[in-house]
Amino acid sequence: MLYFVNDYSEGAHPKVLEHIFETNMESLGAYGDDKYSKSAKEKIKAVCGRDDAEVVFLTGGTQSNQVVIDSFLKPYEGVIAAKTGHISLHEAGAIEYTGHKVIELDGDNGKLKACAVEKWLSDFYLDENHEHMTPAGLVYISHPTEYGTLYSKEELTSLSKVCRENGLVLYMDGARLGYGLMSPDSDITLTDVADLCDVFYIGGTKVGALCGEAIVFTHGNKPRHFLTIVKQHGALVAKGRIIGVQFDALFTDNLYFSIAKNAVEQAEKLRNVFKEKGYTFFIQNRTNQIFIVLENNKMEELKKLVAFSFWEKYDETHTVVRFATSWATTDEKVNELIEIL
Repeated sequence: MLYFVNDYSEGAHPKVLEHIFETNMESLGAYGDDKYSKSAKEKIKAVCGRDDAEVVFLTGGTQSNQVVIDSFLKPYEGVIAAKTGHISLHEAGAIEYTGHKVIELDGDNGKLKACAVEKWLSDFYLDENHEHMTPAGLVYISHPTEYGTLYSKEELTSLSKVCRENGLVLYMDGARLGYGLMSPDSDITLTDVADLCDVFYIGGTKVGALCGEAIVFTHGNKPRHFLTIVKQHGALVAKGRIIGVQFDALFTDNLYFSIAKNAVEQAEKLRNVFKEKGYTFFIQNRTNQIFIVLENNKMEELKKLVAFSFWEKYDETHTVVRFATSWATTDEKVNELIEIL
């Protein structure tokens, strides 16, 4: 069975495991107060081009989204997201569980547009009943989006401008940020992300780590007592070194970006084959996720040989499925899938 289900089917990059093993018997400080976590933070700040950035490590994406969003919002505020956004669809109500409403807006190929946010804000305050409604305090986006599409620098700049003019926090979910940055279609750098977003996270779980995400606050805006908030959410890891050591390896010798590039290149090979063989693309992108419309009988036939993800029903006889490459995808695996196709 070939696995193209997601980008976290494998464990971790060998250099990450090697660094964990090498440091395993060292006695180090708890809760991320160790030399490897500190080293990783400095490397991340350098690659973001922000000496003043503050970095916090957490173990997972849903955890990061919930903690960050809850820490920034006042008790009565909600978060704006695209209807197809991860927090809207695939986080089991984790944000609502904290008491904050997810305010869903129509997106454009998975992306939230600045004009849509601006219109919502205008309509909200023109409504004479707005005091009885949920105001927004934060805008959530992901890069790549849930459909593998990318924000251009112009689009991200526009969103940032609308947020800053209206006192909203702009937060980027970067679970697959490495794959987005390494796409040939991307004109955004990590420095741009740091400049234009108020907070974002660099995903490790899906880009070579066993687990872990690096939350980056770039404007001296880390909420007060953030560690306390993390602990209240049950998200504080005593052996924080485990995440710090992994990011220390990922941000040594450009490893994070080189392995992310591998996933994008392998996906490009597959994308070209799907195109040559006349498959229907549900949406066009050039990251590590490929969305194909399959006839249901053909899908069941392919399932016997290849593991991929159900995404959504297209119509009564067709289904949208996703094939995902990862940092660990090899030429051999891609060639096997090509033969099957």
